[in-house]
Amino acid sequence: MDQEGYAEEERGKIEAAKMIAGRCPKSHYWDPTENKLVVVEAEFVAEEVKDKNSRKNSLQQTGTMIISLFTTPENGIMLQDSFTMDGHHSSLMGLSVPFYFFVKKSSDVLDESQSEVPVTQRPQTSAPPGVPTMVSRRTMRDFVGLEGADKSTRDAMMNFSFYLTIGNMDDAFKAIKLIKSESVWENMAKMCVKTRRLDVATVCLGNMCHARGAKALREAAKEPELEVKVAVLAVQLGLNEDAERLLISCKRYDMLNDYYQASGQWTKALETAEMYDRIHLRTTYYNYAKHLEAKGEYKEAIPYFEKSETHRFEVPRMLFEDLQSLEGYIMKSKDKALRKWWAQYSESQGDMDTALQFYEAGQDYLSLVRVYCYCGNLEKAAEICNETGDRAACYHLARQHENQDQIKEAVHFFTRAQSYGNAIRLCKENEMEDQLMNLALLSNPQDMGEAARYYEEVPGCQDKAVMLYHKAGHFSKALELAFRTRQFGALQLISEDLDDKTDPELLQKCADFFLDNNQFDKAVDLLAKGRKYWEALNLCMKQHVAITEELCERLTPPKGVAENETEERNKVLEGIAEVCMQQRQYHIATKKFTQAGNKMKAMKALLKSGDTEKIVFFAGVSRQKEIYVMAANYLQSLDWRKDPDIMKSIIGFYTKGRALESLSSFYDACAQVEIDEFQNYEKAFGALSEAYKCMTKAKMKNQSQQEDKMANLKHRCGLIKKFLQARRVYDEDSDESIKQCQVLLEENELDSAIRVGDVYGFIIEHYAKFYWRKMSLTVLSGSGMFMASS
Repeated sequence: MDQEGYAEEERGKIEAAKMIAGRCPKSHYWDPTENKLVVVEAEFVAEEVKDKNSRKNSLQQTGTMIISLFTTPENGIMLQDSFTMDGHHSSLMGLSVPFYFFVKKSSDVLDESQSEVPVTQRPQTSAPPGVPTMVSRRTMRDFVGLEGADKSTRDAMMNFSFYLTIGNMDDAFKAIKLIKSESVWENMAKMCVKTRRLDVATVCLGNMCHARGAKALREAAKEPELEVKVAVLAVQLGLNEDAERLLISCKRYDMLNDYYQASGQWTKALETAEMYDRIHLRTTYYNYAKHLEAKGEYKEAIPYFEKSETHRFEVPRMLFEDLQSLEGYIMKSKDKALRKWWAQYSESQGDMDTALQFYEAGQDYLSLVRVYCYCGNLEKAAEICNETGDRAACYHLARQHENQDQIKEAVHFFTRAQSYGNAIRLCKENEMEDQLMNLALLSNPQDMGEAARYYEEVPGCQDKAVMLYHKAGHFSKALELAFRTRQFGALQLISEDLDDKTDPELLQKCADFFLDNNQFDKAVDLLAKGRKYWEALNLCMKQHVAITEELCERLTPPKGVAENETEERNKVLEGIAEVCMQQRQYHIATKKFTQAGNKMKAMKALLKSGDTEKIVFFAGVSRQKEIYVMAANYLQSLDWRKDPDIMKSIIGFYTKGRALESLSSFYDACAQVEIDEFQNYEKAFGALSEAYKCMTKAKMKNQSQQEDKMANLKHRCGLIKKFLQARRVYDEDSDESIKQCQVLLEENELDSAIRVGDVYGFIIEHYAKFYWRKMSLTVLSGSGMFMASS
């Protein structure tokens, strides 16, 4: 057995097991001759049904089921068949191949003369001759058509059923190879619905010569669900309940809907479409309406035609032979389309009054105007057009007035219909220039062009032609006519709408016109649109044309692909930036220098603007050493002593720019500030130490100069360190501290690092503290700081 067949068989077993799940055996009986066959009567154990809307559950959970099983030591217990017990039976009585035996309900006992139900029908139940009427029998599924067969045939069929149940197809076909009965193959095909063996079903249909079924099964092969294919097989074999159950189990409600319609179960079809297959709901309503129409139930069909939204065509078609009923239906209906249909029918019959009535009810103003015009009532038609403004109605009435040479009225209604082309045509033909201009301005560009060509030929109306050409977008034609007729006022208006797609010669011509009239800003704008960038820039330089952000964008060439185009673009960008620098538009200049790739000039322009925030930002994103240094130098020109953030930025930029000499000088300046303004020698010492470190790492071209600076910084650091040491030991030994200060005063170039007054002040403070006034005065006198008081 191939893998696909095995999978289908397993799925069939699982589904069959689900069908009998939830039931409790009530009684069971063994076959007297077939010791491996047992039949069980099972009842459903009542439980709460969670899904109240599921018909699948209701199918599985109603009625007592008769379940036949094969039991063998090798294969265990296997399901052979199952079906719901007939409602006329009260219980199972037993089985003897090929029949099940049932006890009838006392209320349903039939006459002794009842004939046996034909073998081809299911269920196969009857009362056999000589058996009391309280007992009925049903032919086993595998033995339909073989009720009177001999023992060897019955044994062969039983072996076939057993092998088919355990999945041994080779032995199953061997068991029945000698049976030639068509009914046996039909029975086998029906068994395939239970086992879901479509490969076996195909063989069975072939032996049955069931061409229609074979074709249907082959066409169903494209369906993805196995249950759908089995359901198609069940329908072909007349197993309608199985087909319904399978389609519900795989939730193919579209095919279930089609099945219900084909089998005439319209109530179920409508229910399925409304609950599960709403995409085909209107189609189902339509098909049911056609079904009712075929039965002659016209009144019942109308609501379903309406639900399918096909009533506008189908109801008049259906009731056309009964005009009285059709008229009554339309009178009750408020549907405009139906009223229009009845109006058209009445008009075709010559009943104009009824037609007008229903055209008005259906708000079909075009047809109203058409009928009134046909009847010669143009006044009423004009009234309707003026009230409703319906464009189609106005157009029709305008045509009628034109045919009657009523030009003024025709132009009016063509205008109401927004058919400006026809209105313009009539004005041109009848020399109605006073209305022509207004109509042209309302019309589309094509009609504007037609009107402009007309005015171009009329003396004294060239200004109108220029305006219309301009409005229609024909700038070249408008400019050409304006130059030819010397309409310089119109030129200024037209030039504002020109773009780079305009003819370059016309752009140059307009630019020359503005140059001659000293309107340099407009000339620059036109030169930029004509991509004559250098001419525009030279004009800006010479005539001091104000540079704006918008103008700069127009002067910026588009990005080119070729290398020479890129170089030329960069040159133009730098030219724009230079003009901006001349006009002190530093931010725009920075932008253009940056676009040209010249960040150094961009930074210089930004430095001139004095925008500290943007300078810091630009330096951070540029990531160039020179720009870092330039930014740091600029920041040093600010009041960095009061702003710690600026100080951090200076140190950071010098560090990133590797300008260690400049950084050393900055640290030196910081130290001097700490001494001069705050007398904070600790911070000054730290700053000078950092300055010395930076100078040692610097790479100056003049080595001797670098060594001199290093020596100077080292000497100053030493002096400050001695002073700090003297102040630090004061608390422990004040005399020693004073001695160190006195020694420090004898150092050469002390004032290069320490203010001499700070040292003297420290000493004087010491003597004053111990009230040694004379000694303090001596020190002050020795330091030259003493001033005699009066």
